[in-house]
Amino acid sequence: MHISTRESITTEPREIGLAAKPRSPAGDVARRFVRNRLALAGLFIVVMLTITAIAAPVIAPKDPAASTLGDTRARPSREYLLGADELGRDILSRIIYGSRVALLVAVLAVGAATLVGGGIGLIAGFAGGWIDEVLMRLMDILLAFPYLLLAIAIVSALGSGVEKTTIAVAIWAVPNFARVVRGQVLTLKERDYVLAARALGARTPRLLLVHITPNIIAPIIVFGSLYMANAILLEAALSFLGLGVQPPQASWGLMVASGRDFLRVDPHVTTFPGIAIMITVLGFNLLGDGLRDAMDPRLRNRF
Repeated sequence: MHISTRESITTEPREIGLAAKPRSPAGDVARRFVRNRLALAGLFIVVMLTITAIAAPVIAPKDPAASTLGDTRARPSREYLLGADELGRDILSRIIYGSRVALLVAVLAVGAATLVGGGIGLIAGFAGGWIDEVLMRLMDILLAFPYLLLAIAIVSALGSGVEKTTIAVAIWAVPNFARVVRGQVLTLKERDYVLAARALGARTPRLLLVHITPNIIAPIIVFGSLYMANAILLEAALSFLGLGVQPPQASWGLMVASGRDFLRVDPHVTTFPGIAIMITVLGFNLLGDGLRDAMDPRLRNRF
């Protein structure tokens, strides 16, 4: 009897001590993310892509624009690890420099679409009424066009190049960000803490900046990371069609297009840039899925 009393005395404070240390939301999100192996794989791919793009002049073995006609479509070897293209340029170096274009277009386009589309969705969702109707019908008009056709029309009107491609990808993404943000705002503006802040006299700018915007950042981060993959695919498609990045600048889509005529005799000219696109898109999709699972409280018991 004495032993059981001591056990109850010694174990009770430990239980109380453990219960007195609640986990922070950020720590809980990080813990769930780290336990997701696919998410970590996606993060690794994205980090390696970023490092490759930043350090391209250092890690690229050759000048991506240097042409050696005697090595036209050379097979992979010690001199050309991934072979050479139809003009005798090192494929590995061009893939490394092409990562800069893919990442630059994706980051700038998604960032611009987040700001513009997010602003439109924020205003439309909070204001409601005719403002919501007008803004959302404009977004519906853009969504009515097939995404590739819309991008081709924009690039045809603006011209080719990295800057014009970025603008086209951003315009294509704006309606989707606007609809996502609007849906979040419509839900949040009816929450008790927002209604209480409004009853206490909080003005519209304070309601938007303090009580609503911080609560839609997590969904926007997840949506943006997933949309990075779509932006890279669209840039590659435009470059493949000759409307995006122009030679001699390195672009994965342009490399695939230039090597498609030699696919049967020298498949490495097209295969390796295609693999780079596939791995990059896979990395952003895995990262986005991992962020979604980690930030969704409904999936807390999954990991």
